[in-house]
Amino acid sequence: MRYGRAPETLKDLSFSLTPGSFHFLTGPSGAGKSSLLKLIYLAARPSKGLLHLFGQDVSRAPAVERPALRRRIGVVFQELLLLDHLSAFDNAALPLRIAGGRPDEYRQDVAELLTWVGLRSRMHAMPATLAGGEKQRLAIARAVVARPEILLADEPTGNVDHEMAVRILRLFVELNRLGTTIVIATHDQDMVARSGMPVLHIEEGRLVHHGLPGEAG
Repeated sequence: MRYGRAPETLKDLSFSLTPGSFHFLTGPSGAGKSSLLKLIYLAARPSKGLLHLFGQDVSRAPAVERPALRRRIGVVFQELLLLDHLSAFDNAALPLRIAGGRPDEYRQDVAELLTWVGLRSRMHAMPATLAGGEKQRLAIARAVVARPEILLADEPTGNVDHEMAVRILRLFVELNRLGTTIVIATHDQDMVARSGMPVLHIEEGRLVHHGLPGEAG
């Protein structure tokens, strides 16, 4: 993958993720972690090579097919991208609303999800009044409300304290237990080591390790 005429940001990557697996994506700043998430999320196209998702090559999928594919993928962006003019409830419900759902059809499900992420008492609050950890959990709720098959998260614990980071990780682990494939890009090596989950480690755009932390290769 390259941006314009710049040198390749990602090159010679070859790996597969088992459905229902949990992986951390690690590497130094500028290694290509966010770019790889963009490829998986179909926000960018590879400059060459193949990208298989859900049993099909999506690297050259027509633009008209990409929104339906994206709806099967949840994303927690580093910038969170919450809509300030919508309440916490309406932010979380946005993917269902965009998909054509009616409030009376999803109201209970969204309320239960916000309760699950610890935001029951804040569901009518506006994003500007939420603490950093609350915003992170709201972004997670929005990413999973449509029950995606894959959840991607870009530095989801980068702006919260240790206690909140542990709580957020537990949310991801529980989602994984329910069958969602998880990929988390992070610089938090302590969290990666404690989790015991497999790692995709990239350096200078190349995959240099795919396996458990500390394993060779």
